[in-house]
Amino acid sequence: MSGATSSGVDVFELGSEHEQVVFCNDRATGLRAIIAIHSTALGPALGGTRFYPYASTDDAIVDVLNLSRGMSYKNALAGLDLGGGKAVIIGDPATLKTEALLRAYGRFVQSLDGRYFTACDVGTFSEDMDHVARECDFVTGRTVAHGGAGDSSVLTAFGTFQGMRAAAEQVWGEPTLAGRTVGVAGVGKVGRHLVRHLIEDGATVVVTDVHAPSVEAIRAEYPQVQAVGSTDELVATELDVYAPCALGGALTDEVVETLSARIVCGAANNQLAHPGIEKKLDERGILYAPDYCVNSGGVIQVADELEGFSFERAEQRATGIFDTTRKVFELAKTDGVTTAEAADRLAERRMREVGRLRGIHLG
Repeated sequence: MSGATSSGVDVFELGSEHEQVVFCNDRATGLRAIIAIHSTALGPALGGTRFYPYASTDDAIVDVLNLSRGMSYKNALAGLDLGGGKAVIIGDPATLKTEALLRAYGRFVQSLDGRYFTACDVGTFSEDMDHVARECDFVTGRTVAHGGAGDSSVLTAFGTFQGMRAAAEQVWGEPTLAGRTVGVAGVGKVGRHLVRHLIEDGATVVVTDVHAPSVEAIRAEYPQVQAVGSTDELVATELDVYAPCALGGALTDEVVETLSARIVCGAANNQLAHPGIEKKLDERGILYAPDYCVNSGGVIQVADELEGFSFERAEQRATGIFDTTRKVFELAKTDGVTTAEAADRLAERRMREVGRLRGIHLG
């Protein structure tokens, strides 16, 4: 049997950097999941479980490989002693998600014997992690009632806001968004909290989301928030900051050409649609705050749970995202590279220097 899928995607070629990719199938519950462990050089892999109706298995494979690699870099840059992994469950969570399916998934995670710790992501919540944990010891992001950190979107948004403050300081000389117009694309779990920080800081906020009730909820809470009908419309609006907070690939050639914003800083993962976009942003004078640098507050929150969760301690650690983002901007200037390349260099340096002391994590 070759490593290629039906449409020619070669798992070994795509995942050439990855240590392990596990395909999980439980016919009784309808579970079809993929767990990708990119690196355990810094410790066991930590990354969320995304429950999403992928159009094809190939799409799911590409996504889980990209996301797990991103987690290695995110965890390294956040200063955590954790490697990078991710899982995807293929299907519509609204119709497929059951206790039985989540528990079946938990048994697969358990079989990796601690090489991978799972948590929440798109389509999964703390309550789901409680179900997974009934079959598995390697779960974080559980509900507060079960001793967990609860909703990790709280510190994801807080950390993204810290990164945005650092970007504002770089561009305008002051670490504040007061008087600036910020466009937030996606006001679900993370975007909703980010809007609150921005309003409290004195920013003007414009939002959009494909899920109309999310927009309605934001506007009910903050009537001063403006809403537009689509991401294209938001991108075309006069903005100071653009914050992609939905799914990945938000920064396309077309978006970069259209943007009036001086800063791009959002919570979405894998924002760059393809390699080279970071250079186009740089050429247009748009400061890009690398996504995995600024959105690491959530992983800091769930990682803290592994020590016995303290929100105050986790929040203090997430405050450090401001200084980390500053370091990325400084290295970009010093080395004459884009901010995306600078973030990669900082993460790779830590994985290399600390990782050589550890080797592969065996669980």
